[in-house]
Amino acid sequence: MKFGVVTLFPESVAALTDIGVIGRAIERGEVVVDTESPRGHAHDKHRTVDDRPFGGGPGMVMTPQPTLDAIQALKARLPPSKVIYLSPQGAVFDQAMAQRFSEMDSLILLCGRYEGIDERITERAVDEEVSLGDFVLSGGEVAAAAVIDAVARLVPGVLGHPESAVQDSFADDGLLDHPHYTRPELYDGMAVPSVLLSGDHKAIAMWRRQQALLRTSRRRPELIEESTLSEADKALLKKIEPTQG
Repeated sequence: MKFGVVTLFPESVAALTDIGVIGRAIERGEVVVDTESPRGHAHDKHRTVDDRPFGGGPGMVMTPQPTLDAIQALKARLPPSKVIYLSPQGAVFDQAMAQRFSEMDSLILLCGRYEGIDERITERAVDEEVSLGDFVLSGGEVAAAAVIDAVARLVPGVLGHPESAVQDSFADDGLLDHPHYTRPELYDGMAVPSVLLSGDHKAIAMWRRQQALLRTSRRRPELIEESTLSEADKALLKKIEPTQG
């Protein structure tokens, strides 16, 4: 899959995407991250990309021409691409959105800076606005890297084990993940649950499902309401609900 990022700070995107799982996927050619800076499309000698807002107020606003030209440059290299603006006004990014994006061939992420972008950029070139949540960042680069990471994990071949993405939190059924344990079996008086050492795969699967339901019902009860639970899940939930508190 190919990602394009319109950003005034390409190096900040690379610092977050050129490491770990995504970095290895980039090295193998399974994922491409291409950046384009509006500064390269500014026409004046100072490479100006922002100006004061009409109507007054603090801060600066990214101007239309350099940003739109940067978007068009990426569109020419990554056709066909939807343009996603990382914005506090956007729909909140979630696993379902990541899954939808992963089914596309390419995606262009627009990173705002300062007080944001001229609204005419949004009207002319943006297909969707996406937010990481109800808070404000200094720019869209961190959000773009988060979207790239979440989406790229779902691209076939990126993760070492094909089941890894399926078993992550929010995958498929929308529940949080179950607890994980590794060696040693006993650490500072804390033991690994015995069922995980039993070799009984059916019992392990049941325990993990029960733990996922318990964790979700305690930490994110709204996800339980939104999830489609099986009758077996509902029976497990009834068993564990009285122990909450």
